[in-house]
Amino acid sequence: MGLGSKADACGWLFEQNSLCFVTLSALYFMKKLSFLFLLSLAVASLSVNVATAAENAPETAPYPLKTCVVSGEKLGSMGKSFVHTYEGREVQFCCKACLKDFNKDPQKYLKKLAEAAPKPKS
Repeated sequence: MGLGSKADACGWLFEQNSLCFVTLSALYFMKKLSFLFLLSLAVASLSVNVATAAENAPETAPYPLKTCVVSGEKLGSMGKSFVHTYEGREVQFCCKACLKDFNKDPQKYLKKLAEAAPKPKS
């Protein structure tokens, strides 16, 4: 074996290692690319589900009073009013504590809301 054959052997080894490195780099890049693609697909799927849920959400009836249905206090007089949805109906309270009283006899207060609601024009 002459000097040329050793150099050829080293050159071949270098080429093989470079090829191996290039292949591993490409595989690593492909894994990252695949992960990012799957992640973006999952995010897109979730955003479509959220948008669909918002479109299909039942519309609540607006609150007709400017006062708390339980205490009669003006809404906002005790800070920000507390909003609750009961059976598709928006109910507002002057404070969160009034919700407990409402839950004891909701029909009593819903009747008040029904009486205060604007009548549909016929």
